[in-house]
Amino acid sequence: MPRIEPPITPLAEPYWEGTRRRELLAQRCPSCDRFVWYPRDACPGCLGTDLAWSPLAGTGTIYTFNVMRKPGNPMMADEVPYVVALVDLDEGVRMTTNIVGADPAGLRCDQRVVVDWSAELADGRRLPVFRPVAG
Repeated sequence: MPRIEPPITPLAEPYWEGTRRRELLAQRCPSCDRFVWYPRDACPGCLGTDLAWSPLAGTGTIYTFNVMRKPGNPMMADEVPYVVALVDLDEGVRMTTNIVGADPAGLRCDQRVVVDWSAELADGRRLPVFRPVAG
């Protein structure tokens, strides 16, 4: 069964182009130097509207997570158990994602993670996922 692929909105198009290159991007406000996630027309900190896209390091910590043992969507039935998490990136943005490459029983909040990439979608994009940092 094919997966639902996120739509590309004009505002988020640079983000999705970055995922084709396996580059994680977020908007940054030059007025208050704040990273902004999710894509918006204005900075939520100072309401500046000249947001620019900047690369992120792709490292952060698990803020919280949930192990999905029963899929919320039938398209995910082959992937259970899987981990849905909120990851706090080092630049200060919090991203909803999946944790991969780890036994869910061994995960903990505040655990360091690094970005990895899902299999390529039909249009060449990838979804950012995270895996625990070794060591």
